[in-house]
Amino acid sequence: MCLGVPGKIIEIYERGGLMMGKVDFGGVVRETCLAYVPEAQVGDYTLVHVGFALNLIDEAEAHETLALLAEIGSFEEEAGFAEGGAAAEAPGAPA
Repeated sequence: MCLGVPGKIIEIYERGGLMMGKVDFGGVVRETCLAYVPEAQVGDYTLVHVGFALNLIDEAEAHETLALLAEIGSFEEEAGFAEGGAAAEAPGAPA
């Protein structure tokens, strides 16, 4: 399964003949290849997987997806899937 994370494009530039950009993921900024979304503009939201912007999405969809990812993180923490939690101590789990 692939996971695309939404982020906001805050800078666009060219590097090595490729359209690149800085994308803000809620305070964490990463360099991202924008070659697959040549129509991208600063301020647009994009779905990023392994450093590549795959498509543009609207701001509402980006915020909704980020909220769902936060909810998943909270669930994992509460269920003990976080490091050192009950799931890590389950029989047959690697030590």
